[in-house]
Amino acid sequence: MQDFEKLGVFYLGKEYDLEQKKLQEDLVLYKSKNLTTHAVIIGMTGSGKTGLGIGILEEAAIDNIPVIAIDPKGDLGNMALTFPQLRGEDFQPWINLNEASNKGLTAAEYAQSQADLWRKGLSDWGQDGNRIEKLRSAADVTVYTPGGSAGPGVSVLRSFNAPSEQVRNDKDAFRDRINITSTSLLSLIGLECDPFTSREHILISNILENVWNSGQNLDLPGLINAIQAPPIEKVGVMDLESFYPSKDRFSLAMMLNNLLASTSFKAWLEGEPLDVNRFLYNEIGKPRVSIFSIAHLPDNERMFFVTMLLNEVLSWARTQPGTGSLRAILYMDELFGYLPPTANPPSKAPLLTLLKQARAFGLGLVLSTQNPVDLDYKALSNAGTWFIGRLQTERDKERVLAGLEGAAAGGKFDRRRTEQILAGLGQRVFYLHSVHEEAPVIFNTRWTLSYLAGPLTRDQISSLTNNSGINQASDSLSYNTIPQQNADNLNSVPPVLPPQVQQVYLPVNAGDAGNLVYMPSVIGIANVLYNSTKYGVTASKSYTLLAPVKEGPVALDWNEAEPMDIDLRDLDNKPFDGAYYTDCPAAAANARSYDTWKKLFNQFIRTNLKLKLLSNPKLKVVSEAGEDERDFRVRLQHLAHEQRDDALEALKKKYASKIDVLEEKHRRAEQAVEKQNTMANQRKVEAAVSAGTAILSALFGRKSVNATSISRAGTAVKSTSRAFKSSQGITQVQETLESIETQLEELQLELEQQVEKISNDYDMLQENLEELEIRASSGDITVQLVCLAWVPYKKGEDGIMIKA
Repeated sequence: MQDFEKLGVFYLGKEYDLEQKKLQEDLVLYKSKNLTTHAVIIGMTGSGKTGLGIGILEEAAIDNIPVIAIDPKGDLGNMALTFPQLRGEDFQPWINLNEASNKGLTAAEYAQSQADLWRKGLSDWGQDGNRIEKLRSAADVTVYTPGGSAGPGVSVLRSFNAPSEQVRNDKDAFRDRINITSTSLLSLIGLECDPFTSREHILISNILENVWNSGQNLDLPGLINAIQAPPIEKVGVMDLESFYPSKDRFSLAMMLNNLLASTSFKAWLEGEPLDVNRFLYNEIGKPRVSIFSIAHLPDNERMFFVTMLLNEVLSWARTQPGTGSLRAILYMDELFGYLPPTANPPSKAPLLTLLKQARAFGLGLVLSTQNPVDLDYKALSNAGTWFIGRLQTERDKERVLAGLEGAAAGGKFDRRRTEQILAGLGQRVFYLHSVHEEAPVIFNTRWTLSYLAGPLTRDQISSLTNNSGINQASDSLSYNTIPQQNADNLNSVPPVLPPQVQQVYLPVNAGDAGNLVYMPSVIGIANVLYNSTKYGVTASKSYTLLAPVKEGPVALDWNEAEPMDIDLRDLDNKPFDGAYYTDCPAAAANARSYDTWKKLFNQFIRTNLKLKLLSNPKLKVVSEAGEDERDFRVRLQHLAHEQRDDALEALKKKYASKIDVLEEKHRRAEQAVEKQNTMANQRKVEAAVSAGTAILSALFGRKSVNATSISRAGTAVKSTSRAFKSSQGITQVQETLESIETQLEELQLELEQQVEKISNDYDMLQENLEELEIRASSGDITVQLVCLAWVPYKKGEDGIMIKA
């Protein structure tokens, strides 16, 4: 089996002859970058729709393309059932015991029969356990159960995080985010609200806009409080009380409070935060397949979760740089109810926006359904690829034909022929229509690498997922408590210091005001510019360090300082009332000390605070300041995909002229044949033309470049040569075709070498990275502040000081 993922193509199956009802040997290979124009899968129950969808996701995972999959029916969890050794005992926990009983088999016997069936099925389609192992190694598969406890949860209601600054600066994107969040939240409490007429929607939208504009996050309790005491005084030109009296606002707040207090909704507060980046890649940058199983949820909660997830995906996509290669896939296993033609459920707005905009950011949507009637086909006309399987009713066929006709607007579409094709489709046989190809293709889907056990039960999902391995967010916040010296001598007034000694006070949380004690330290704040012509890096960083000051010959050592996440503007000029103070060391009371400490601070930054970056020599890319290894590896993987796709396009252009030469030789051979016997002429010309067609399709057609089509081209040429040898007097033509055969063999070898080189050059997942260090020059260090800083501590009952 060829490693087609090296070529940036997905192995979907083989062509199928509808008239002969026969499987062909031509492989159907779909370019991954074509999926950026989105795809639709339509087929009735039993058509093989789920198998096709899982096959696409398997190919994406092998090609290191991450996936977010929404699973309303519970079938996609089968992607976690991959057994490279194909042993019966591996299949046994997932088999249908009723089917085993009906066949008169024990569980072990039936499991072994399923293992044998999978081994044979894979072999028939040129696959084996090694490809399953490759899939397992390429991506992590996790089945989440939001709002449930069978699998890892998703914390959706804990926090309505402020969108990124990039989204806030985009007025349309920011408005969409506010409207979608407000609509989905209100739908959760049973309110179907119009954004233009609903007081509830307008109020919540204004609260979110006010809070998010300040860059702050808002949790559900905070939203409830904000509804009762909004941070706004007017709505439009009307005062708040006239627009929405406090008594009515209290009723809305109570509805949300009841939601928060409900035991059934505690699950929505637990689990991983709704972070799309973390769902796409794990902590080391390895691609993930994150499946969100929502079959256990009632309709209103499904709609809420799907809308919130789509909203987050949309915000994530808008922060990505533009690309023509596939960056990630969003898969939805049942679209019915989420994109209707006339109604406007909360999910419709983000879906419409994603269908129109996501392609620019490399996000491909694959939307699947078994209910083709109640869909917005105008929206789906944005999809460039349609996979149509067996349909149930004539009404279904009419709706699908209308959708295909809309998607093919401006292109060729034979409605009558397409109607005949759709009528003849059988199980696992699909009609593939793509705007990227000249003609549609009928194909039979390949055997899936994953075991298709059907919808997973709650117990199966629980056994599948090791919940302890999932990072669960904590509801409680703790102080960075550091035991300090036992302070016996405390003063109720601050020590008297010379006016030349500048003093600042670190901020205090209101809840920490009791038993507050200030202890002296020295704070240093600086802006540093790092510049390297060699690596093409220019970056700036801000540092805030807090160093302990003490009595003795070395009163301060910047090596003992700790970094602080605090800005110059956060510092206070006055202490908190009622606080106590410890004594100030003599060196800290001397203004001249700070001049020395400032010079030492500059020297410490220059010597110790180097900008550490990562480099990939193969792609000649250096990480950005603040970009950790995980994010750098994620960026490298997509950059490698882009460059691989470009390299393959360049490879095709490189061989275009050689193809032209071969075609010219075919033409000359054809002219020579025309002088011979008419019957022989027909036979020989067809053979010659078949050779040219094979190599052309290999390089430029739907099947892309692969050894199978090249080999088929060589076979065609050999058959041509044999055909001509059977006649007399055409030695020159024979020599010409033999020359073509030689060139084809050389071309095959060249292509194999080039493809292998491209594959090796752009395999970034295991690539070793180099560490770089850039030191700032003294002139590029701007020290903003070095002064005495009073640090607040809380005095415990045992007298131990704990940082507040």
